[in-house]
Amino acid sequence: MKFVPCAIPDLLLIEYDVFADARGYFIESYNERAFHELGLTVPFIQDNISSSVQGTLRGLHYQLHPHAQGKLVRVTQGCVFDVAVDIRRGSPFYGRWVGVELSEENKKALYIPPGFAHGFYVQSERAQFMYKCTDFYTPEVDRGIIWNDPSIGIAWPILPGKLILSEKDKVRPRLADADNNLTWEGLTA
Repeated sequence: MKFVPCAIPDLLLIEYDVFADARGYFIESYNERAFHELGLTVPFIQDNISSSVQGTLRGLHYQLHPHAQGKLVRVTQGCVFDVAVDIRRGSPFYGRWVGVELSEENKKALYIPPGFAHGFYVQSERAQFMYKCTDFYTPEVDRGIIWNDPSIGIAWPILPGKLILSEKDKVRPRLADADNNLTWEGLTA
């Protein structure tokens, strides 16, 4: 397992050791010891799976403090463009984003600490997306930012005529107007 820092240092791209042979492959998708060696003592307490069709854009989602979620995300079927936006007030990277392709083929994962809004766009015919979360889903503090906020400027690779959004994600506020009690101090790991 190799941890690769992204343009926003608290985000980590994870490149797995893949053990492949004629039968298929094996990956150790999470190793607490490896995270602890980096100083990340993250308590993953909930796993989620979503399945989506091509053109689906889910995001940009986050939860307020004290239920802010860190996530370890990966794709087990298909391909997505995955995005994390730093929304920690006071962060030198506030409002900046990182986007990476996660796919069944490249077998990479992304660690997103608390204090980031997260979303993804499905590029393949279907995608199965897996999340390990550091806090439980809490509807009362579930929030979001509009996916196409011009102040953030995410370069989504939207396929022509292919954009499917939930009703909630169609009407999310811009970052400047979003409900956000997340601060940089205390949310860096």
